Amino acid sequence: MIEVLVNGASGRMGSEVVRSVMAEEGLAIAGAVDPAAAGKDLGEVVGIGHNGITISPNLEEAFKVKKPDVVVDFTSPKVIYENAKFVLSHGVNMVIGTTGLTADQRKELSEIANKSGANGLVAPNFSLGAVLLMKVSAEISKYMPNAEIIELHHNHKYDAPSGTAKLTAEKMAAARTKAPEPDETKESLPGVRGGKYEGITIHSVRLPGYVAHQEVLFGGYGEILTLRHDSLDRKSFMPGVMLACKKCMTVKGFVYGLENYLE
Repeated sequence: MIEVLVNGASGRMGSEVVRSVMAEEGLAIAGAVDPAAAGKDLGEVVGIGHNGITISPNLEEAFKVKKPDVVVDFTSPKVIYENAKFVLSHGVNMVIGTTGLTADQRKELSEIANKSGANGLVAPNFSLGAVLLMKVSAEISKYMPNAEIIELHHNHKYDAPSGTAKLTAEKMAAARTKAPEPDETKESLPGVRGGKYEGITIHSVRLPGYVAHQEVLFGGYGEILTLRHDSLDRKSFMPGVMLACKKCMTVKGFVYGLENYLE
């Protein structure tokens, strides 16, 4: 049985992770952390009834109660780096769904993991459909280099663009075999053309009602190709999170992107 600690347990994603872990064969809840709900019963907080697990205020206190096999983190970009350093330095595997880590920070965390013997995954998106969209987008970019990304999320999302959009752009840019044609449009309103990342324009939409959505638009001579993925419920991320909890026990290293666990 793989013992899982959920950090950010009372949040929208954290609560869903807790419920999914409890229902998943081979996984069990070892503990939970969330300063906003510290001292409360985990089961009551996530809506499944009293289960006797008390939510800890921080990782340090939680590890004193029970050291887990895996920590799943859905917290905040403000704290994820310190969270990850603490967990990995203690030799505990980690699954990170929180965005905000820079490439340099991921490199340092990888070095910490290598020294402690821990494994880990940072994934901007745990939806299998979203991962497949990235893979297909990279393949298409070899033949249609002119492309833009539109990502749409709820208005409480912390960052823009999304980590999924950035990773998609990275994979597309790396796969291009020729340069895109120049964009000759002049902005009459600064910023209206979106932002550039890895040479690819990204547009971010933040509105109530959305969960997580992304379109990749390719333009060619006399034709267009549009890919779109929609996550309509946070449950769509759970199969990927459950897979990651199991895979990080055996897949060595600290990796970026769920696709590393699908190969």
